[in-house]
Amino acid sequence: MRTERILTRLDRVFARLDRESERPAHIDVPRMSRHRVALFAGTLSFYLAIVWLVVITSWLVRLDWQVMFFRPYQQWSGIHWFVDYYVVLGQRGPTAVMVAAWLGWRSWRQHTIRPLLTLGASLLLLNLTVGAAKIGMGRLGPHYATTIGSNEMGLGGDIFPSGHTANAVVTWGILAYLASTPRARRWLSALSAVTSLGVGMATVYLGTHWLSDVLLGWAAGLLVLLALPWCEPLIARAETGILDLRDRWRTRHTGTAPLPAPATPVAAPILLKQRPAAEGEAPAARDTSTAARESGTPARSPRAPIYLAPGPHGARSERTPVTPAGSRRPPHPDRLPRGTAASTARPLTGG
Repeated sequence: MRTERILTRLDRVFARLDRESERPAHIDVPRMSRHRVALFAGTLSFYLAIVWLVVITSWLVRLDWQVMFFRPYQQWSGIHWFVDYYVVLGQRGPTAVMVAAWLGWRSWRQHTIRPLLTLGASLLLLNLTVGAAKIGMGRLGPHYATTIGSNEMGLGGDIFPSGHTANAVVTWGILAYLASTPRARRWLSALSAVTSLGVGMATVYLGTHWLSDVLLGWAAGLLVLLALPWCEPLIARAETGILDLRDRWRTRHTGTAPLPAPATPVAAPILLKQRPAAEGEAPAARDTSTAARESGTPARSPRAPIYLAPGPHGARSERTPVTPAGSRRPPHPDRLPRGTAASTARPLTGG
């Protein structure tokens, strides 16, 4: 008795991924071009300049204090409720769930787990770089500042650069990075830029970050997005490794090797038996049948010759009428065929 294994939901998901083992042709993987390298170098220079201006307590620190004393949340208190909800677009947990759901659907449609792996790689880079900068510089926020006019560096804080702003740049910018068409990439880039700009200004409005924190957060998030093409080979190897690990796990637990991809059935070639050439047959016909047999493609059967009338068709009135063979009338014992004389005359009735 043969029993078939019941497929689980995870097996169905990986079976869909196996339908197209190669990357679809319409998906353009970004590469580290010279234009992108120039943008990366310019953004890195801006990042280092912001850090230097804060470290030396320059005009940027004085601007931070002026904005803090202005207290925007008191000047425009009518929009406080809206800003409280809008700033959620920069929190790591809710935004990661929303974007991961969308990219999961993209992975399902494109038969590849690259979108989810790219999101994971970007969030990992973001946590490492921004987290290390926060801990290393240790700047206190506006609500915990101790000395007016100081840069509040090295006091055990964790707000420089702004994590909300950097997370908004990376989380919403990854949608533009993974866009499949140039038009969609442009629109999503503009949308992510406006969203991250609003999140940064929302943190300044609420008084949770200095203005310089937001500037450095924008630069930190943009550096992560610009550096992603360097991670593409690692992402490709990770995708291959995950699928190989899945195949080994399936073989270990089920005892069966993974099924190969179904191949397209190819009809077997039809071999024609060579017949002796008849008298009067042209040698070209023999060469055609021999070439078809050697190439393995079935030769077409010769068509019957078509005989056409020697001249144009005449009008219907000029054609010779054709009399159908036989009579269409039902047989009758008293009826005689046409053209034959009656042997005996039929008796006339009526006297």
